[in-house]
Amino acid sequence: MMYSTCKIFVLGMLLALAGCSSLPPANSNNICDIFDEKPSWYKDAKKAEKHWGSSVPVMMSIMYQESQFKHNARPARTKILWVIPGPRPSDAFGYPQAKDDVWDEYQDQSGNGWSRRDNFGDAIDFIGWYNKQSQKRSRIGLNDSYNLYLAYHEGHGGYNRATYRKKNWLMNTARKVEDRSQQYEYQLRNCEERFKGSWWWPF
Repeated sequence: MMYSTCKIFVLGMLLALAGCSSLPPANSNNICDIFDEKPSWYKDAKKAEKHWGSSVPVMMSIMYQESQFKHNARPARTKILWVIPGPRPSDAFGYPQAKDDVWDEYQDQSGNGWSRRDNFGDAIDFIGWYNKQSQKRSRIGLNDSYNLYLAYHEGHGGYNRATYRKKNWLMNTARKVEDRSQQYEYQLRNCEERFKGSWWWPF
């Protein structure tokens, strides 16, 4: 009986820890606080930066805008007769709010076939990969957060056709991404040294 009780207790603790690890950061407005709370995120973000070329602040600002760092984020359901929950407007999911078809393309091209949209490391790598595609397909600089976000939202075909020009709300949102990217960059410049060369990651 005691052995079974211990097993249940340990299982409960593991589930609780897993739940805590997937919670959004307590202070998403400060990238230093984010990485202090979730040091493995710095490692994953830096790895994606080195792989794809987009900076950590740029990728993190896009992720914030898409999901506010919620691992299981989905678009809000539509309403039927203003009350009844209807279908979701798209199949976007996870930290990067990536749609099924684009995620499948990422898995095929990146070799990360076991990746999941609710895993931060996979999600930040996806954003880095997508920004690299934006450079190739739309000639956008890898740290041009404003235009990278427009391409991220509209797709490369839509961006190249300038569909965003008819969406003032989207251009305003892209400015917010740009502002947050600059804010994150300034913050990280003043705290990044404490994340480098840690015992858990000789960088």
